[in-house]
Amino acid sequence: MNRKLHTAISAAIDAGQAILQIYQTDFAVEHKKDQSPLTLADQEAHKIIVSALESDPYPILSEEGKSIPYATRRQWDSFWLVDPLDGTKEFVKRNGEFTVNIALINDQRPVLGVIYVPVADTLYFGTVEHGAYKTVEALKISRRASENEGTADSAVDRIINLSNRLPLPRDVSRPYTIVGSRSHSTPDVERIVAENKQRHGAVDFLSAGSSLKICMVAEGLADLYPRTGPTMEWDTGAGQAIAQSAGAEIVEFDSQATLLYNKENLLNPWFIVRWP
Repeated sequence: MNRKLHTAISAAIDAGQAILQIYQTDFAVEHKKDQSPLTLADQEAHKIIVSALESDPYPILSEEGKSIPYATRRQWDSFWLVDPLDGTKEFVKRNGEFTVNIALINDQRPVLGVIYVPVADTLYFGTVEHGAYKTVEALKISRRASENEGTADSAVDRIINLSNRLPLPRDVSRPYTIVGSRSHSTPDVERIVAENKQRHGAVDFLSAGSSLKICMVAEGLADLYPRTGPTMEWDTGAGQAIAQSAGAEIVEFDSQATLLYNKENLLNPWFIVRWP
């Protein structure tokens, strides 16, 4: 697992650096069939991550990769789930709230997650064995760990030693806090905010893009993230691994069952990220 975690961290940071180079240019924006935006950054990040993960025997399912029939996918016990650039709308808006997401799925459940925030040079990662962590100045720390340590085990240990365990200590003065999408607010979320105001009194509502919302719950900056709009499995896999490794949970909105992966339809149901 340490070797896989080290590979995923390195791949996410390398992809993030390539994204930043394009972010600083006058990049072009195309649109997919569903009208969602696509940039050269999505494509370059995909190439970098796939190249790094191909040394591992597990197959790769990426948002920017080829469509893989369910008849093939259903045979997978373990696989990499990748969103090379989560938050392309935020990338296009140039607000910095986009991420690189890499997850390892085993038996339909995320067991390893890495999320890199290129503009902030911040890394979130988590596994069942290690717990969840946040790393600032991630590029420098990752490179130093890889250069100075001889094995993946020692490199991961060094990164962990220079990171903060999640959740961070809670600010007891802050009110109950809900985080929601910057680009996809819905009346259902507004209703949930109103219900929690009745339950908790004062409620803060924070907006953020991409998988940062899940990270904010895992970090302890927010108590609840309700998602009442469409997402795909690659949008949530890495965040779910990190949140669960930190002690939070992601459950389906209606059934309260844990989100599962590698479904025939890769569209997620509505879900809630929360502290139990």
